[in-house]
Amino acid sequence: MSAKHQLSNLINDFQERRPLRAGSLIITAYGDIIHPRGGSVWLGSLMKLLAPMGVSERLVRTSAYRLVQDGWLQTRKVGRCSYYSVTGAGLRRFQQAFEHVYSLGNEDWDGSWCLVFLNQLDPEVRAKVREELRWLSFGSMAPGVMEHPRFSRQELIPLLQEWGALDDTIVMKTQPMEQRSPRALRRQVKDSWNLDELGLRYKRFLEKFRPLWRELDNNDNLSPADCAIARLLLVHEYRKILLRDPLLPDELLPGDWEGRSAKHLCRNLYRAIYSRADDYLASILEGSSGPLPGPTTGFYRRFGGLRDDSGVAGVPTVAETSA
Repeated sequence: MSAKHQLSNLINDFQERRPLRAGSLIITAYGDIIHPRGGSVWLGSLMKLLAPMGVSERLVRTSAYRLVQDGWLQTRKVGRCSYYSVTGAGLRRFQQAFEHVYSLGNEDWDGSWCLVFLNQLDPEVRAKVREELRWLSFGSMAPGVMEHPRFSRQELIPLLQEWGALDDTIVMKTQPMEQRSPRALRRQVKDSWNLDELGLRYKRFLEKFRPLWRELDNNDNLSPADCAIARLLLVHEYRKILLRDPLLPDELLPGDWEGRSAKHLCRNLYRAIYSRADDYLASILEGSSGPLPGPTTGFYRRFGGLRDDSGVAGVPTVAETSA
């Protein structure tokens, strides 16, 4: 076996899914690659990036068009070329998930909850807001009441305004108690979120990407282009799980929670391949003024720091991690 062989398995797994959700993959590409490089890219560059994964030019074009219609992307024509960038609304919708992707760990929880009451909304708007909140990993505490341990009212206000629900939605933050009653809270968490399903998705993620991680230590024959594909698939699969994960505090999670190992594995793989991937990305990504600029300084703060002062990322070996 080799790292290239394991990557081929990951690509085949992606290609065998039906329907092939190229739009979601494009959003991942913007969050991980394009947004840190200025945010706007030539459509032809997207086609080059996704072609090795079996995504046709026609599907890229169709998916980008749908993302524009859905308010995720906006397009600008320069001559015969089209350049796409994320809208303000689109950025707000996925930025929270990407921030969680690159975070090393959960911040300490103060014991409070963000509660959103939807009972005063018209049925059609209520259904829309409920689905949007579920997309942001809110759980259902009771009919018409959504909950989250970490969201703040300040984060919700612009989203509720965008959804046309600000005036008829009640948002509260509970006061933390000294005695949090972990047993009762665990029962509430079990009712509000399907942790068994979420844990299973993390387990599948580990089963998919652990073989690639091991081969990086044994037979790393990935090219810069291979690393770009591996990085995109890694973030894409991890991001999809995080969209449903409320990032509950450790005290409310099972002791063998697979999410911890998944986070460590994602961090280690990303650190191992990001630099080679960037070499390739710099060669294919173009904007209206030419090649896209390099990543912003914020990019290098991902996963606690992608490189030290000498410019070299600190990458642990397989033996140094249980992931």
